[in-house]
Amino acid sequence: MKAPVIGIIGSGSWATALAKLFLNNCQTLNWFIRNQADIDHFKQNHNNPKYLSTVRFDVSKINFSTSLNEIIQKSDIIVLTVPSAFLNSTFKTIKREDLKDKVIFSAIKGIVSEYNLIVGEYLNKIYEVPFQNIGVITGPCHAEEVALEKLSYLTIASQNSINAQTVSNLLNCAYLRSTVSDDIYGTEYSAVLKNVVAIAGGICYGLGYGDNFLAVLVSNSIQEIKRFVDAVHPIDRDIKASAYLGDLLVTAYSKFSRNRTFGTMIGQGHSVKAAQTEMKMVAEGYYAVKCVFEINKTHNVHMPITNAVYQIIYNNKNAAAEMESLTHLLS
Repeated sequence: MKAPVIGIIGSGSWATALAKLFLNNCQTLNWFIRNQADIDHFKQNHNNPKYLSTVRFDVSKINFSTSLNEIIQKSDIIVLTVPSAFLNSTFKTIKREDLKDKVIFSAIKGIVSEYNLIVGEYLNKIYEVPFQNIGVITGPCHAEEVALEKLSYLTIASQNSINAQTVSNLLNCAYLRSTVSDDIYGTEYSAVLKNVVAIAGGICYGLGYGDNFLAVLVSNSIQEIKRFVDAVHPIDRDIKASAYLGDLLVTAYSKFSRNRTFGTMIGQGHSVKAAQTEMKMVAEGYYAVKCVFEINKTHNVHMPITNAVYQIIYNNKNAAAEMESLTHLLS
């Protein structure tokens, strides 16, 4: 049976890490990169000029293109890695028929803010992609450690078990192990919410709180995540599994977490705009917290941590005062 052709959409650190993984098992790879100068650098120097530049690629196995339509047309399985804030604009040239019969896996850990939809729902409602053709690639995993070939784990979620297992097999290698799941809602929402928690943890760190309080914050956070995902999509799931708790832990504690870095800068007194400018990378939790706040108006889930982050980032509330208030709501 012919192996499916993978097409990666995006050129950031996670796209680069996934390309490295897929090329362990794939003979060819299609890769959409918006900037032609970046493609030219890639072809000449065999590395990404902006992200994980220590990773070397056999560029003879990669079909680069600045045409999103071309990459989609030539690929069987599409892997989305662009920041959620830019997904809708990236897809502006794509029509519903372009995605007919395509299998699409989202490795984006954010919400499409224009519609307040997670990526899977966005693909289904806006482009009419059947849920059977939609999947999620989630952690716990940092791109930087994949680049270093440190042992890492992924969860591949899809309601189509064959698609999930196919992607899992194409990613597995000596330093990457993956498991499959059918919980596309829970894994994707959990991946979104853990970024919000990481911002909260960063704010606390920037304010001078220590590891003792961070442990309380994170243990309360997984309960908050469970309440939310159970309200949005109530199925039997083990919230202690790696796709949920593991992903939360690595994002809340790791030095590689851009959301925690963003939160730390806020806690240290930087404005939101200044923190975004200095980071030069997208912190998905910034967009996610507003979307989750709006979505929760329908579900009315008790979410004190998410609400505190929202008040600080979007209503310019004093970070120290908000976190002090939060400490009285946790146990």
